[in-house]
Amino acid sequence: MTTSQLVQQIKKKKSFLCIVLDVDLNKIPKHLLKEADPIFAFNKEIIDATHHLCVAYKPNTAFYEAYGIKGWQALEKTINYLNENYPEIFTIADAKRGDIGNTSTMYAKAFFEDLAFDSVTVAPYMGKDSVEPFLAFEDKHTIMLALTSNEGAFDFQTKKIDGKEVYKQVLETSKSWKNSKNLMYVVGATKAEYLADIRKIIPESFLLVPGVGAQGGNLQDVCKYGMTEDVGLLINSSRGIIYAASNENFAHEASLKAEALQKEMQKILTK
Repeated sequence: MTTSQLVQQIKKKKSFLCIVLDVDLNKIPKHLLKEADPIFAFNKEIIDATHHLCVAYKPNTAFYEAYGIKGWQALEKTINYLNENYPEIFTIADAKRGDIGNTSTMYAKAFFEDLAFDSVTVAPYMGKDSVEPFLAFEDKHTIMLALTSNEGAFDFQTKKIDGKEVYKQVLETSKSWKNSKNLMYVVGATKAEYLADIRKIIPESFLLVPGVGAQGGNLQDVCKYGMTEDVGLLINSSRGIIYAASNENFAHEASLKAEALQKEMQKILTK
């Protein structure tokens, strides 16, 4: 999916919502545990109930890898179901990969070619030669960790070296990498006050923004400081949508939560 196609979907659906698909078998409705593949069964119902309200889905691969080969097969079935039934949806493999040379190339092949995701999250700590192998896939997007929403973000990301915060140096340096036009960035909603400075460095890039809601991030603040002419934001909802209920009506309850966020986004977009 191209960036322009993503923008078209945002305008059509009046939504820039990204729904996570982080499946924990201890949290899904008990009746699904009787299914042959409870992880996929859960995802399928969530997707069918919410696809018209969001523009992206983001499974964190850890929630599938934890269940071994069956979990990986459920992830494969989930991405295939999305690509076959809702090809307009932007798909994100939240894998946070990052290694040098051929290793990164193989990671990229796994998510871009075998699983056919539109994008993958990467960690930039090892520098250019750990990220450029992902960027070599010119029809795909690489979403790089920039300024995260967790408490430990302050351990390194906001420290100053030669008077400049590390995350700013990461952003500036990444712009010089080959095919950097395909970069998107993770910026936590709990760091909304930093967005104005971030936009000075990457004024048009899309940002994947976790942390709205339970983690304390504010949608209005994120949009105030981070929104571009083409929106430039994907607001990530963690477990507030998919675990809205644990009964047999869980998918409908999830859709109501998603709709509430979509309506809030619609108001922002139509101001």
